[in-house]
Amino acid sequence: MKIKVKQNPESMELINFLNEALSKRAFIILISCCRIKYRGRATSKLGLGDRTIVIKSDGSFLIHQDHNLDPVNWQPPNCKFQAIIEENKVFIRGFRRNPYESLEVEINKTYLASYHVGNDNKTLELAGYEEDMREMVFKDPFLIEKGFRPTSREYAVTNGFIDILGKDKNGDLVIIELKSRRAGINAVKQLKKYFDDFEDHKKFVRGILAAPSITEDAMELLEKYKMEFKELEPPKELNHEKNLTLDFFKK
Repeated sequence: MKIKVKQNPESMELINFLNEALSKRAFIILISCCRIKYRGRATSKLGLGDRTIVIKSDGSFLIHQDHNLDPVNWQPPNCKFQAIIEENKVFIRGFRRNPYESLEVEINKTYLASYHVGNDNKTLELAGYEEDMREMVFKDPFLIEKGFRPTSREYAVTNGFIDILGKDKNGDLVIIELKSRRAGINAVKQLKKYFDDFEDHKKFVRGILAAPSITEDAMELLEKYKMEFKELEPPKELNHEKNLTLDFFKK
């Protein structure tokens, strides 16, 4: 993980910092005195105050005050960003086109600016579902395809642990990444990293992302990498739940 921090940056220093972070699709956190304007389905303004500004690598844009759980203003993933200087003030604009919305932050002073490029491609696993999906595939490999033979689970490579490693009916190596929820771009990127660990492999290697569903942009990226998607629902009943008896609930 690469982390960069600036304390009390001047306007030009902050602009350079932001543009560098945005170009890297980094996770950005600013603690700043700022004004906020929103235009879209409605309009809103928020006067000068100290706030925490968060820009995530997926294009999410959030502004938090020092109270309440939810952000006071936010934009969902896939925002486009612009950071500029006007009259020695830094402006950050996040916008999307469908539907059109824009969130503008006018920064009066920044106390702390930081960004990091991390590696977190996991989705929240509910009640061990991905582990149960592995068990399900090992018990019934045909859920992936006819002739598939799983050989290893949690197979260690340079970039992490492959959920399932196996071979297809032709003897070609198959890398499977499991997701118990709808798979997004991060899941595809993780599968590609595993795939790249086998670049020197003499035989043909296939990459399969198995999940209940997949986002449109993730599917496009998967096809670009010439990898495959397999629709696979997690088991409705967890393995450990099958072993619970009535006596357990009486305890």
